[in-house]
Amino acid sequence: MDTEILKYMEPKPASESLTIMTDLVLPQETNPLNNLFGGELLARMDRACSIAARRHSRRIVVTASVNNVAFTKSIPLGSVVTVEAKVTRAFKTSMEVICDVWIEDRESGEKTKANEGIYTFVAVSEMGSPIGVPLLKPETKLEKERYDGALRRKQLSLILSGKMKPEDATELKALFMKE
Repeated sequence: MDTEILKYMEPKPASESLTIMTDLVLPQETNPLNNLFGGELLARMDRACSIAARRHSRRIVVTASVNNVAFTKSIPLGSVVTVEAKVTRAFKTSMEVICDVWIEDRESGEKTKANEGIYTFVAVSEMGSPIGVPLLKPETKLEKERYDGALRRKQLSLILSGKMKPEDATELKALFMKE
């Protein structure tokens, strides 16, 4: 294997994938209650997560799944919205990306967490075939917690989709069964 490929495949810190997108909620993006449409927020989250996955892999990436999205707080017209996305774990060709959505108080500038989501992206070649990605090296406490949980989330998703048998989910079994 040539040195350029080896260099590319060295584990990378999660911080290198950090993507922060800030935008304003405009009238055409709101529902009859003057809150941001859920689909508009999903699109913003998907774009930020896509950039984070691409920064980590340095490859073309495609959304494989939206594993979880929590709409916990409505986002009103005129709000300043910040989406922060970061790769939490890299597998063979896929990456889990978690994004947090914040809204900023107009007067105080204080940020409040409004939503969050977990996405999976797959790196692909120019021909659209899955391609390997570098491993991830978590550094902060939160990065390590999210990294540790990523395999459990992946196994649960694979079980629910019928792609894995429950008895093969080693990380999940370890949570519920003592050896």
